[in-house]
Amino acid sequence: MLNKLPPRERQIVDVLYREGERTVSEICEALPVELSGSAVRAMLKRLEDKGYVIRSESERGFVFSPAVADSVARKNALSEVVRTFFNGSAAGAASALLGMSDRLEDRELDALERMIAEAREAKGAK
Repeated sequence: MLNKLPPRERQIVDVLYREGERTVSEICEALPVELSGSAVRAMLKRLEDKGYVIRSESERGFVFSPAVADSVARKNALSEVVRTFFNGSAAGAASALLGMSDRLEDRELDALERMIAEAREAKGAK
């Protein structure tokens, strides 16, 4: 979904996911490259037209935020990675992550074990 955006538009959406709703000037300040307010407004308009960004009024003026919750965007992005690099196999992706276990902290491994146990329980409840 987001990977289909041009780089500058993607940077704007990334700012909104990272920092929450922002005004045009706040977005300009947060971008890694200097862009004019009018350039950012034009890209925000395109992002709004494409359905990636929503605009609302506040006491600060117009503020922009992602149209899709970050949890949904993460799931969509991860699904795309799993489909592209692991032939749609979630187990293959998990195996690749576990192959990096030397970089995982104990608490992260514990969290993965809990998630696997919860997935087994949920599957058994169906």
